[in-house]
Amino acid sequence: MRMKDTPLWTWHVIAGIVILVLLSMHMTVMHLNDVLSIAPGTATPEGGAPIDWANVVSRAQEIGFVVFYVVLLAAGLFHGLYGLRNIIHELNPSPGVMKTLTALILIVGLGLFVLGTWAAITARTVALAPTL
Repeated sequence: MRMKDTPLWTWHVIAGIVILVLLSMHMTVMHLNDVLSIAPGTATPEGGAPIDWANVVSRAQEIGFVVFYVVLLAAGLFHGLYGLRNIIHELNPSPGVMKTLTALILIVGLGLFVLGTWAAITARTVALAPTL
């Protein structure tokens, strides 16, 4: 690893830790909450499965869930795409190819982040809209 990659590697490790914590929280609230009763009513406020539409809408109305999903998305994209970049770097491509691939990965990552963030915010907007 080159010295200039050290801050990115540190962020890669931090992103991995964030993913571990947030994904553990997600799995607990969505799939074990009824068994463990950690946060009563959080996962299934309307009763039933976490993926029932009423429960999805209820979570989408909470700004905390929106922020949670956006942070998880950012950490997951950075961790995965930086890991992909490092795997490609191990193949010793020419510097020009590496710069091009790095730029492409950055553009794809930013595009996916914008799309995912837009989806989370739009889901909240739709969930808060009055029903007819």
